[in-house]
Amino acid sequence: MAEEESKEAVATTSDERAAEATESGQTLAQSQAAGVDAQAGNASGTEAGKRGRRAEKIGVVSSDKMEKTCVVRVDRLVKHPKYRRYVRRTSKFMAHNEKGATVGDKVRIVETRPISANKRWRVVEVVQKAEK
Repeated sequence: MAEEESKEAVATTSDERAAEATESGQTLAQSQAAGVDAQAGNASGTEAGKRGRRAEKIGVVSSDKMEKTCVVRVDRLVKHPKYRRYVRRTSKFMAHNEKGATVGDKVRIVETRPISANKRWRVVEVVQKAEK
């Protein structure tokens, strides 16, 4: 008799125990797995599911006179529509610099949330240090 009762107690699944343990305002998903996000499309619980692939660019630091900001110059080649020659186009991005990049360093920057009025990029790594 005692054995049957213990088997019934073991037979209750974790779902039933979680459903019994949930308080008002707490969902079943929150009580089951703390590491899993309740948002749709993110079964792993990592941040990679929340946002897409971030844009990366490689450029040369042209200014580091600000405290935690540097200006990165990114060059690209564009074919001229009329003359069919490649023309160099330059874009300048302000990037959050905690890696200590200095003028002339080749850096990899990645797109991020707005940090200030003009900063939307962050220095990820210094690819090549400038020759002194």
